[in-house]
Amino acid sequence: MESSALPPLSQLSFCPPKSNRNKAYPWPWPCKKPRTARFQCHKMYVPGELSPEKKAANNLHNFFNYVAVKIVSAQLQSYNPEAYEELMEFLGRHSLNDGDKFCANLMRESSRHKNLALRILEVRSAYCKNDFEWDNLKRLAEKMVDDSNKRLMRDYVLETSHVDIESEK
Repeated sequence: MESSALPPLSQLSFCPPKSNRNKAYPWPWPCKKPRTARFQCHKMYVPGELSPEKKAANNLHNFFNYVAVKIVSAQLQSYNPEAYEELMEFLGRHSLNDGDKFCANLMRESSRHKNLALRILEVRSAYCKNDFEWDNLKRLAEKMVDDSNKRLMRDYVLETSHVDIESEK
């Protein structure tokens, strides 16, 4: 029998590989030395430059800018139609995909636009800290993943089992 290059499943780890940045300390400074010799990791290691949480935070950051622009534009539409038109014209020329770049460009457009940008920055901060329902986000995301997984598995089983749905009814 040919020897496999892979270690047995019991020896596999989902933790990131350890680095020997500081050879003087075998444990990460300033943390205390681990009590056991074996490091236990209960989270999956996701390879990449940024953690999934950091990527999600970047997307949420840009989303909060989008929400703030929607809120400010709705406010302007009712009490300052001229500023609303200026914002809409600016939106037609600049993308909202990068919230910081959008606000930086808006600030540099003119002094009137600078005030709009400052208002957007204020609203996005307030919305993020006070109005966004973080618990609801987690609940909805978990439900979407579960529902999607069930649907995909069901569709796959139906597709591969060659069951005629019409004859079942």
